[in-house]
Amino acid sequence: MPIAYLINTYPQPSHSFIRREIRALERRGQAVHRFAFRSARASLVDPADLAEDDATEHLLAAGALRLAADTLAEAARAPGRFAAALALAWRCGGQARARALHLVYLAEAARLTRRCRMLGIRHVHAHFGTNPATVAMLAQRLGGPSFSVTLHGPEEFDAPRALCLPEKLGAAAFAVAISAHGLSQLRRWRPPDGWDRLHIVRCGIEPSAFANPSALPDGPLRLVAVGRFAPQKGFTVLIEALALARSEGARDVTLTLVGDGEMRGAIAAAVAAAGLAEAVRLAGWQDEAGVRAALAAAHVLAVPSFAEGLPVVAMEAMAAGRPVIGTWVAGLPELVEPGATGWLVPPADAPALARAIIDAAQTPRAELARMGAAARARALALHDVDASAARLHALFARQEAASP
Repeated sequence: MPIAYLINTYPQPSHSFIRREIRALERRGQAVHRFAFRSARASLVDPADLAEDDATEHLLAAGALRLAADTLAEAARAPGRFAAALALAWRCGGQARARALHLVYLAEAARLTRRCRMLGIRHVHAHFGTNPATVAMLAQRLGGPSFSVTLHGPEEFDAPRALCLPEKLGAAAFAVAISAHGLSQLRRWRPPDGWDRLHIVRCGIEPSAFANPSALPDGPLRLVAVGRFAPQKGFTVLIEALALARSEGARDVTLTLVGDGEMRGAIAAAVAAAGLAEAVRLAGWQDEAGVRAALAAAHVLAVPSFAEGLPVVAMEAMAAGRPVIGTWVAGLPELVEPGATGWLVPPADAPALARAIIDAAQTPRAELARMGAAARARALALHDVDASAARLHALFARQEAASP
């Protein structure tokens, strides 16, 4: 049975894990049609992302007239189903964003329904419980394909009622969380008799991409942090902690920040205010090769997040033989083992984070390398993309067998 994947804006540099998942499914013989609402091609530099963009059908590229025509066609084809979908969009719109936006989602659902019918696709898998899951749910209500969803957090867990999460979990053939923490949050919004449709499928990495991890570099401790420059990532606290650590003995520790976003100005200002211009480098966005190079040049990855799902960069750093300094947030404690593969500290606690940085700086290189080897073994055991794809493939097969 061919299936479709549905993502909001795809591909994006931060969504390489979705691309890996799709390709792992295809290696298992699963046909996957990629749908997204919009393209981010102008911002893509990685050849793999550009190729994925070419392979993706972007629904909004059809234009407003085409979406309007498909909506009218679906209304004429099954008026009762359309009325039910419209009522659902109206109800969810009243809880989440403006209802006008949910009417756009209904039009996207009509387009998705018709395209799936043309392509013989009977099941859609949405990544993220936000608007992709909304459109997939509305398409099902229109008489379109069944759907499932992978929920990452933290957005879905921050506002579950506003995102109609109980309705989505109730309508989905199955739902996937990327960590045990995520599964616990999904179980909050389903009665126990529906828990058999909730599963864990961890995001995956390609072990072959980390087949030959580099040795730890010489010299003083080098930290690297990778992610979107957004409030939830806690990068300003990391800068505060670095200043504390350097003032308390770890004077030579440096930090490279890989990423960009709306907080770039605030982060640059924090670096200047702390007098860390010589110690902190803002490296901007990097493709996968650039991220791997940044990890190879560092001793330890810092993940000072306030909220997360389970950051893929932590898996990648550990697979590259780098310990992680993280926070006790969401799925991170499932991956990072204090004293064995890294350090965990309370979120937003700059002094605790500074103590972890000092500890890492004072750890003998041989011990740091041993922690890195343990981190690598743990990441590869938990996050092999082919193993994760096998679990997903089994769920899709079960859904196909259950379909009338």
